[in-house]
Amino acid sequence: MKKVIEAQDVTFSYTVEGAGSQAVILMHGWGCDHTTLASIERLLTDSFTVYNVDFPGFGDSTEPPVVWGMEQYTTLIERLVQVEHIDHPIMMGHSFGGRVGIVYASRNDVAKLVLIDAAGVKPRRTLRYYIKIYSYKMYKRLLPLVVGKQRADKIIDNYRKRVGSSDYNNASPMMRSIMSRVVNEDLRHLMPSIKCPTLLVWGENDTATPVADARVMERLIPEAGLALFKGAGHYSFLDNPYQFAAVIRSFLSEEMKKK
Repeated sequence: MKKVIEAQDVTFSYTVEGAGSQAVILMHGWGCDHTTLASIERLLTDSFTVYNVDFPGFGDSTEPPVVWGMEQYTTLIERLVQVEHIDHPIMMGHSFGGRVGIVYASRNDVAKLVLIDAAGVKPRRTLRYYIKIYSYKMYKRLLPLVVGKQRADKIIDNYRKRVGSSDYNNASPMMRSIMSRVVNEDLRHLMPSIKCPTLLVWGENDTATPVADARVMERLIPEAGLALFKGAGHYSFLDNPYQFAAVIRSFLSEEMKKK
């Protein structure tokens, strides 16, 4: 069943499936929508009521009207929990969705938390990275003065397409600004406040959120354990669905018995 909430100047879309007494909230990664987590939803609906969200700016949810950070995205999930009268949810987040799960679980009552190839540890940047970023900003500011705004916009857009990530290039101007903001929010200071049992699921070949990030989370989250999938990448739950299903069933075995 598809539902919407009007809040924070956005239309927030999500689906509700299953009829278990325990709620699971699924949160997708950047550039995706609720359909990306369809296989996880199918795995859980026999035992749980599953809420599978489209974050604002993705799927059927509208874009935020201003540049959001993690606080606004997390507050929206808190609104969902309030509207649906959800108590003590299980949270599952992939990549960006893991960011929201970390912030939410650091300040709310959560039964269990599953972080799948999750973001939240700000990467260490090299000097070369900062030179590239600040050179681009200077280039963007000065080029219109040399060749005119129209031609400069075209040159800058072609340059961005060559060097930018696919997530950044495929986003609208507003979502690019939001992406730039959220990827620079380091959530390590919140991790010790997560008190629920936490499962970290990771692909050993993940280059978007490397295994080093998982090790940081395992160290900082008090009740965290890591399941590392050999040969899997950033979408470990799709790369190795059978192992993923086995690990999730084991982690949620008590809740699955209750239904």
